[in-house]
Parts: sequence; structure tokens; C-alpha cells
Amino acid sequence: MADVGGPSGSSSREGNEQAKALDKMTDQVEEREMKKVDQSKVQAAMAELAQQEREKQEATRQRERELAAVKVESGDVELIAAEFEIEKKAAERHLREAGGDVKAALRSLAMQA
Repeated sequence: MADVGGPSGSSSREGNEQAKALDKMTDQVEEREMKKVDQSKVQAAMAELAQQEREKQEATRQRERELAAVKVESGDVELIAAEFEIEKKAAERHLREAGGDVKAALRSLAMQA
């Protein structure tokens, strides 16, 4: 019977262990490099999302300023609120979105109903 634990078997085992250790080290280096790449991509994506969110918020603020500038009559608001049984605040919003035009606001609400 051959001696498996002899000198040739021992060096083979050490070689395998060294190869595994080397693979492990190179894998760790590759993982670190991949993490760096992934982090830069994530940071770029997050920056883009943040910019899109800022633009969206600015567009919303601009739209609210435009709507606030529209003149509406309180009688028109009351008419819309009564006809559609909605709160005056909602009626005013619909009227402002229609540019203060009562007929357009009524048509818009009638289409939604």
C-alpha cells in the first residue's frame, strides 16, 4: 500500500491550501473593486434621483403659485360646492384649475362623476 500521508501527499495538500488562500485573496480584491464600482454607480443614481425630486418639487411649487394667482369669485366656489356636494376648498381648487371659468370647472367635475 502506498503511504498517502507521505512526503508527496503532504506537499500536494500544502499546494492546494496555498492555491485556495491565493484564490481567496484575489476574490477579496475583486470584491473590493466591484464594491467601489457599485458604490459610484449607486451614488450617481442617487444624485440623479435627488435632482429629479428637486425638479418635481419646484414644478409643484410653480404650479401652486400659478393657481394661487387665478382670481375666483366666492359665489362661484359656493355654486360648485353645492352642486357637486364637495368641500369649498375642493371646489375652489377645481375652479382655479379651470382658470376661474365656472362652466369649464362644472364640465370637468361632471366628467369625473
